[in-house]
Amino acid sequence: MAKNKELLRSIKFFLFSISAGLIEMGAFALLTAVTNWSYWPRYLIALVLSVVWNFTLNRRYTFQSANNVPKAMLLVFAFYCVFTPATTILGNYLAETLHWNDFIVTIINMVLNFVTEYLYDRFVVFRNSIDTNDIAKKQENKESKE
Repeated sequence: MAKNKELLRSIKFFLFSISAGLIEMGAFALLTAVTNWSYWPRYLIALVLSVVWNFTLNRRYTFQSANNVPKAMLLVFAFYCVFTPATTILGNYLAETLHWNDFIVTIINMVLNFVTEYLYDRFVVFRNSIDTNDIAKKQENKESKE
């Protein structure tokens, strides 16, 4: 049962990450089309939009956490205090100095973000509060009645 729950949690995270990726790529593409900005501001704006979306959905539906939202947001912010400068600087170097395709660089950053953020969210941010919100409690009650 626990194994199935973790598999389902991973699938939910993956699907929400795809939706966040669509937001990130859409925003990045839009900023690319309407501005002449260099890589880093386009990437940074798109990343922030996707992070807010992804955090909101994953907290509620994937990890079903009832923990302190400001604390969880602070932990996610700490993750992005490391991830964002590293990928922004590296991405800008690859795109502007080595002339890699901007969209390929962004996709590489998105894959790296997907893997590292899942692990960080699962084992740091929501470690002690998984399956504690109202959705999880309703599901638990339903399962206990069956």
